[in-house]
Amino acid sequence: MVFQRLGDFFLDILEVFVTSFAIFLFFYLLVLQPHKINGNSMEPNFHDGQYLLTDKLSYRFREPQRGDVVVFEPPVNEEEEYIKRIIGLPGDAISIKDGHFFINGVNLSEDYIPANIYTKGKSFLPNNSEKIVPQGSYFVSGDNREYSSDSRYWGFITKDKITGKAWLIYWPP
Repeated sequence: MVFQRLGDFFLDILEVFVTSFAIFLFFYLLVLQPHKINGNSMEPNFHDGQYLLTDKLSYRFREPQRGDVVVFEPPVNEEEEYIKRIIGLPGDAISIKDGHFFINGVNLSEDYIPANIYTKGKSFLPNNSEKIVPQGSYFVSGDNREYSSDSRYWGFITKDKITGKAWLIYWPP
């Protein structure tokens, strides 16, 4: 009798652990994934050492939008994930003039960065040149333009390389 109760007790605990692990695995693989921000390329909005949750579900139902902050595998270092802001969408003509991004000939309003940020062209997108974002691809940039390895250097990213949308900073609170 005592052994049966003890066995039932351990079986209940095992069921709780297995159920909890299954729920965790479901959320981790399909819904939310934690990421640590490495570097200062997204300052002043995201800081080195912060932890955030990435929403992996949204882009299964809708396309990424300009201004979204995404976590993705960059073409230059597929062993690490980067966090950047989407600047150019498929079909956009993107250029850099007078220290600002231009989308389809219109100065991009970027209220998420300080007004004194100066955007310089780099090897993939030099100043005063224009690139068309291919279908299924995106042009991304860090908010801290001077210290960001982004599409200005290495080109576009494809949607299949996007892990998800930055959703919530959970540490530090």
